[in-house]
Amino acid sequence: MIEMAQSGFWRRCVLMASVSLLAGCAATLSTRVTSYQQWPAGVQGQTYEFVPSTARANNLEYDSFADMLRAAIGPTGLVEATSGKRARFDVSFTYENPLVQSWTQQYVDPPFYNGFGPYNRGWAGGMYFGPSVAYVPVQYYKNTLSVSIKDRDRHGAEVYRSSAVNMSGSDNLPAIMPYLARAVFEGFPGNNGQVRVIRYEINPR
Repeated sequence: MIEMAQSGFWRRCVLMASVSLLAGCAATLSTRVTSYQQWPAGVQGQTYEFVPSTARANNLEYDSFADMLRAAIGPTGLVEATSGKRARFDVSFTYENPLVQSWTQQYVDPPFYNGFGPYNRGWAGGMYFGPSVAYVPVQYYKNTLSVSIKDRDRHGAEVYRSSAVNMSGSDNLPAIMPYLARAVFEGFPGNNGQVRVIRYEINPR
């Protein structure tokens, strides 16, 4: 899968995080969050339950990520329904981290020829030859968490949807998932159709 990115934002995030980790200092994890909401008023203390897809039922990885979402949902005022009790809201989520490829600009310093031999970048014959620009492929993992909340009192209408995306140079979704879970509920419920970048400071292991 090849994605031609329209900006260098994510590539810079991957490179900056790598540099910070190599330097042994705190790194910054960036997420791009897109949220839509038609959140009802007066639902503080209302209950919810997770509704896994058939493919995710009894899946240990799914259960682990659900625990991370429980911690993130807490500040919204919703309460998980006890077993056997009817919940007002159904919460479902999906996640993935495919390896994707994009392109980034890189300055190169090739020699040029004047008929006698190659010269490096610099002044030559009254002319200055600067570095050239080349496009090189960059691979990274696209860590994505998408959460949907539906209201049973509104005949199952979706009242909240949020997706958090992070680009990483390493395949380590479980370590990144707690930040994605926090990000999808950051500033809940927020503005409808809001897109924002949220950054978290993390410490390298």
